[in-house]
Amino acid sequence: MSDGVYDMPEEPRRSRRTPGQRPRALLPTIATLIVLLILFSVFTDVWTQRLWYRSVDLGSVFSTVLGTRVLLFVVVGLLMAAAVVANVIIAFRTRPRVALAPSPSPGFERYGELLKQRGKIAIGVLATLMLVFGGSAASGEWKVFLAWRNRTPFGVTDKHFNKDIAFFVFDYPWLRVLLGFGYSIVLLSLVAAIITHYLYGGFRPSAKGQKASGAAQVQFSVLLGLLVLLKAFSYWLDRFGLTVEDSRLFTGISYTGDNAVLPSKEILAVIAVLCAGLFFANVIRKTWLLPGVGTVVLVLSAVLLGALWPAALQQLRVRPSEPVREAAYITKNIEATRQAYGLEKTEVINYNAKTTATPAQLSQDAGLLPGIRLIDPSVVGPTFEQLQQVRGFYSFPTDLDVDRYKIGNQVKDTVIAVREVQVDRLPPGQRNWNNDHTVYTHGYGVVAANGNQRADDGTPVWSSKDLPPVGDLGKYEPRIYFGEQSPDYSIVGAPKGAPAVELDTPEGEDGGDPTLNTYEGKGGVPVGSFANRLLYATKFRDANILLSSRVNEASKILYDRSPRERVEKAAPWLTPDGDPYPAVVDGQVVWIVDGYTTSANYPYAQKVALDDSTRDTTTGRGSIASQPSEEINYIRNSVKAVVNAYDGSVDLYAWDESDPVLKTWMKAFPDTVKPRSDISPALMSHLRYPEDIFKVQRDLLAKYHVTDSGTWYQNSDLWRVPADPTAGTSSNDASVQKQPPFYLSLRMPGQKDARFSLTSVYVPNADRENLTAFLAVDAEASSADYGQFRILRLPGNVQIPGPGQVANKFQTDESIRQALLPINQPSSGARAQFGNLLTLPLGDGLLYVQPVYSVRTSGPGSYPVLRYVLVGFGDRVAYGATLQEALAKVFNTSVNTDENPNDNKPPTTTPPANETIKSALSEAQNSYNAAQTALKAGDLAGYQREVNKMKAAIDRAIAAGAQLPATPTTPTPSGTPGTPPPTPTSPPTSPTG
Repeated sequence: MSDGVYDMPEEPRRSRRTPGQRPRALLPTIATLIVLLILFSVFTDVWTQRLWYRSVDLGSVFSTVLGTRVLLFVVVGLLMAAAVVANVIIAFRTRPRVALAPSPSPGFERYGELLKQRGKIAIGVLATLMLVFGGSAASGEWKVFLAWRNRTPFGVTDKHFNKDIAFFVFDYPWLRVLLGFGYSIVLLSLVAAIITHYLYGGFRPSAKGQKASGAAQVQFSVLLGLLVLLKAFSYWLDRFGLTVEDSRLFTGISYTGDNAVLPSKEILAVIAVLCAGLFFANVIRKTWLLPGVGTVVLVLSAVLLGALWPAALQQLRVRPSEPVREAAYITKNIEATRQAYGLEKTEVINYNAKTTATPAQLSQDAGLLPGIRLIDPSVVGPTFEQLQQVRGFYSFPTDLDVDRYKIGNQVKDTVIAVREVQVDRLPPGQRNWNNDHTVYTHGYGVVAANGNQRADDGTPVWSSKDLPPVGDLGKYEPRIYFGEQSPDYSIVGAPKGAPAVELDTPEGEDGGDPTLNTYEGKGGVPVGSFANRLLYATKFRDANILLSSRVNEASKILYDRSPRERVEKAAPWLTPDGDPYPAVVDGQVVWIVDGYTTSANYPYAQKVALDDSTRDTTTGRGSIASQPSEEINYIRNSVKAVVNAYDGSVDLYAWDESDPVLKTWMKAFPDTVKPRSDISPALMSHLRYPEDIFKVQRDLLAKYHVTDSGTWYQNSDLWRVPADPTAGTSSNDASVQKQPPFYLSLRMPGQKDARFSLTSVYVPNADRENLTAFLAVDAEASSADYGQFRILRLPGNVQIPGPGQVANKFQTDESIRQALLPINQPSSGARAQFGNLLTLPLGDGLLYVQPVYSVRTSGPGSYPVLRYVLVGFGDRVAYGATLQEALAKVFNTSVNTDENPNDNKPPTTTPPANETIKSALSEAQNSYNAAQTALKAGDLAGYQREVNKMKAAIDRAIAAGAQLPATPTTPTPSGTPGTPPPTPTSPPTSPTG
């Protein structure tokens, strides 16, 4: 109270913020949180990668890659940021006091004033952007940098430039990268300088008279001079790039490239240097006349020398006599291509294949018959799954693998697969986090079948089966924690004495409750600590890793579990084969992954697209991965990688120890690749020639089997891989339709014994499908001839049918059609499925063998079983319940194919023709009974319909009887009918009115 007047209480101060307006601190807080989340995400990714590499004892790979990326990020990023910021500062400090002309827009002046007030912030933001942009781009080139830094000479000198091949493979790519960064730094600096000068009036293109201040002119001249100087360096570098440049005919320097493009690049490089000198001189003279004239001269020279001169030479001198002009360059391309792809030692054999054979010729090669694989790995996957799956949560791949195992006293081709766990197949009621990630953690056991044998019911003859595994492969650790179908991650392990929770087998050896297991392998990353649990909960975006009581102090997390993925991470400089395969080695299940070193800079060697060259009808099916879409012109199978299926360990073995690219990477990543001598004999017995490199090589041999430049130019002896006759496709892409190669045990001419080989065939590159060549490479790693390519070149005057023609004969031959008719009839509920069409040299000719399976068309539990074997030799085709029976028909002699697992006794299957007769007569009897029933009921239309069915069935029985041998014990050659059975009595005709 004052002077008797009460003071009114002071009203609280109201905020000046309008309703709905957020406090000023909110937006910075949100931005800070976002930045922190991004940084934590980056840290999580980097740190978990470090933990993964340490878990496989390859921490040096992580540190080398990370260190190299950080080095490039910092060096190039700082260089770009410094250059751009320095040019902005120079332009700002040399700005004129008075603008050369008024700004076309008042907004530019306001921007200029704002930048003056917030100059440090603007410079900081610009520097950060340039650092991130330049550093990110540079860190992605770590492979190019490491290869250049650790380059190894090839010991082969390029004859054109007199440089070691290593210059083109290692130095040239790195120089290109440096050139690209140089262009980026100078261009961004120029743009930044132009914008700055424009904002502060030092540059006005629309002004009358002087358009740039003296300082701006000096700065622009220096930067433009540097750009032109870089262009001169680019012209000089382009000379070496001609060796790997694609022309219309081939990769490499052509006649026009040698006599026009190459000298033009050298002249243009000199002109560009002179032009750059004129720009630098403009710093003193300060007139754009001479630099402008120099630029015009450079552009005109580029058009005249770089475009018109080569085009005129090509049109007027080369094209009229191209075979002569290009002959030397084609020869160089042929030699380089065969060297770069390992084809220089390919042996071409003139093979006078016969189209008819005698029993003596078959007897001469009878020892090869047990090596003919009848079990098709691309067909019997469902058979493995239905007969050996055991439980629905186990699975097998769509396409199985082929390996070799010693069964008894013989080494046999074996179809093999791993029984893996697949949590996606669990019933919905069993799907929860604990089951998915802590219970169903691993597969169990290997299933294998003899490649050339079948049981009496057409199913495979198992060499390893059941749970626990039993069979001929011996005892081994059966748990599969790392495989092609493993869960994305699993939490395993427990303290000693804790109850096990991981499902081992659905039941014990004697039945009863499921058996449980606790992982004791060395693989996996420990997640017992809170920090690691938090990191992996963030990585997999799964809070259960942080909250679940199943995660304890002894827990480990398994992830990145597929063999191919683990090899890619362990050796990021390798290109892994698309089809890893399992093997039982020294009591362990391991995955064998072939690794390739590649390059696209081998001079004069033909470039191919890796994905197209390796694609066929099996690519992308199941676990068979496609290769990246990149061009290469050099490839080596330099590494054999082994991934342990139990502990996930990765071992890399140097295979092609003479490969300079491998030596380079071994210097970059020391102590990560073991010497070839460390490969154990047991592992060596399972190594084989890989498929993807073979596919690349067979594509090239279709043309590069020719070593004469004239024939090569004319394309008169060009081959192609035929389409797969067993896989229908609507695609027009020829690479998708290509027949895959096949692993077979066979003997090529000149060899004493059968060898495990990888094979393919060729047909002419024309609208014809007859066979023109057979290709095989010795695929047995322990063989002295491993990797030796042999081509059986067929005579041009003899028509040997190709796979497509043979498949057509098989499917149109009346006797085969009649044999398959009971299977393919709609009423049978089944269909015939044709397996792989194999080709191999036999009996002085080429033998085709194709298994035929019967598979139910609908309903659960369907799987194919082997029913017949089709055989073709020359123009003769035949079928049998066994290969032995089919060969007996074609060659008119009895042979032993070792198909019967019971002491090689002759199979006791019913002859196919008898089966057809029995089926047809049974159908006729059923139709007759139905006809009588219809007649009694007065249904004349139904009676006539059944009579017609009966007559058709009897006709089929008669046709099948014509295929029976004359005596039951002696097979009859195809085409020689035996004595048919008595013709059944004809049915009564339908009554009239």
